[in-house]
Amino acid sequence: MPKILIIEDDTSFAQMLQRFLARNNFDVVLSHTGLDGEKQIKEQDFQLVITDLRLPDYDGIKLVSELKGSIPVIVMTGYAEVATAVKAMKMGAYDYISKPFTPDQMLLVIDGALNTKPTSAKEPVISSNTNDSIKDVGEGEITTSNELVLTSEATQVLEEHIVLVAPTDMSVLIIGESGTGKEVTAKNIHHKSSRKAKPFIALDCGAIPKELAASEFFGHIKGSFTGAIADKIGSFEAANEGTLFLDEVGNLSYENQIQLLRALQERKIKRIGSNTEIDVDVRILSATNEDLKAAVEKGTFREDLYHRLNEFSLQIPSLKNRHGDLPILASHFLEKFNKKLNKQITDFSDEVWDIFNAYHWPGNIRELQNVIQRAVLLTTTSKIDAKALPSELMNPVLESVEIGSLSKADFEKEQIINALKRTNYNKSKAAKLLQVTRKTLYNRINYYDLDL
Repeated sequence: MPKILIIEDDTSFAQMLQRFLARNNFDVVLSHTGLDGEKQIKEQDFQLVITDLRLPDYDGIKLVSELKGSIPVIVMTGYAEVATAVKAMKMGAYDYISKPFTPDQMLLVIDGALNTKPTSAKEPVISSNTNDSIKDVGEGEITTSNELVLTSEATQVLEEHIVLVAPTDMSVLIIGESGTGKEVTAKNIHHKSSRKAKPFIALDCGAIPKELAASEFFGHIKGSFTGAIADKIGSFEAANEGTLFLDEVGNLSYENQIQLLRALQERKIKRIGSNTEIDVDVRILSATNEDLKAAVEKGTFREDLYHRLNEFSLQIPSLKNRHGDLPILASHFLEKFNKKLNKQITDFSDEVWDIFNAYHWPGNIRELQNVIQRAVLLTTTSKIDAKALPSELMNPVLESVEIGSLSKADFEKEQIINALKRTNYNKSKAAKLLQVTRKTLYNRINYYDLDL
C-alpha cells in the first residue's frame, strides 16, 4: 500500500483528501505545517508527498528543492501563479494541480507520480531552516496532467451527458457556435470511451473540395486519378477500431453525403481505384454550427444521414451562457501564453475582469484565447490592463435580437435581461453596458416586473 504524506494547513480539506485516498487503498499521513512535514519525512518512508504551495510557515517550493527528486512531489495551488508553478517543476516537482480539483484528477496525477522513477537515489536532505532562499529560475516548459475544472451549470450538464454517452458506440452530433470547443468535446468523448487506446482521427469537412472528399474518406490507390501519385489510406481506414470526428459535417455536398451514408450503413469501404472491400469498425462523432434540421427541411442535407449521425446530440453552450467558467478559462490561457511568450504576468486588472464579464464573446473560447494571447504579448507589467485589449472589447455592441415579431418593449426587456446575465446580475455593470444610469435601469426592471 503506497504511503503518502499530505502537507496542508487547511485541516478540513486535508482530512477530506485523506479519507478519499484511504478509500482508494493509500496509507495517508497528514501534516498541517511545513516543519512537521519535514519531521515526518525524516522519520518515515513515503512514496509520494502532496504539499500545498503556500503554507503559513513554509514554502512548498523549498521542500521540492530539498527532496531533489528522491520522492515524487505534487504541489497544490489555488493561486494560479504561473511563475511559481514553473519554479516548482524546475526544482523537480512531478506535477502541480490547481484547486479546486476533482477526485479523479488527483488520482490520475498520483498514479503518474507513483509510476515515475526518482531522478535521484540519494536520501532526502531536509533542512530545519525555513528561511532558506530559493534562487529564481527562468520560464520553462511544464506539462500538467490535470484538466480544467469548469464550474458553470451549463458545463456540468454537458459533462454529465458526455459521461453517459462516451462508453457507448452511439454516433454523437455535437452542436455549437464557432469557437465553443466542439473538437475538444469530441476528444473528451473518445478518451472516456472503450476506444481510447485506438486512433482519434479528425477531418474538417468544410475544408475538403467535394471532388477530393471520397479520397479523404476512403483513400485511393496510386494512379486512380490525376494527382494520385501514391497509395493513400483514408480517414475511415486510419480510424479503424477508433473514433472518426467529422467537423463541420453540414458543409458536405449532397453527393458526398450519399458516399458517407453508404459507408456508415455497410461498415465497408473501397479505396478509389480498388475493387477490394475493407471492413471498418469506426465510431462517428460529428460537429456543426449549422441547423441541420433546417437543412433537412430545405433538402440540402439528407434526412437518413442526419439520423445516422444524430443517435445522440450534445449542445455546447456559448461562453456567454457559461457563468463561472470565464475566469477559469482566462487564467488557464494566461498561464499558457506566459509559457509560450516567456512572460510572468500574474493576473488581470479589475477593469479587465469587468470588461471580460460584460463582453458577449461572439467568438467564444477561441476569441477569449486570442484576446489573451494578444494581451500577454503587449503587457510589460505584472498585470494585464485594459489598454492591452482590442477595441471591440472596449466598446461592446449589444448582441442583436430578432425583432420581427417583437415590440419595442419586448426588445428592450430582452436587452436588459441579456445585459444582466452577462454581468452576473451586477446592476451597476449592466447599466454601464446598456449605457443608461443605474436609476434608469432599476426603473425599467420594475416597469417590466423582472423577477431578478
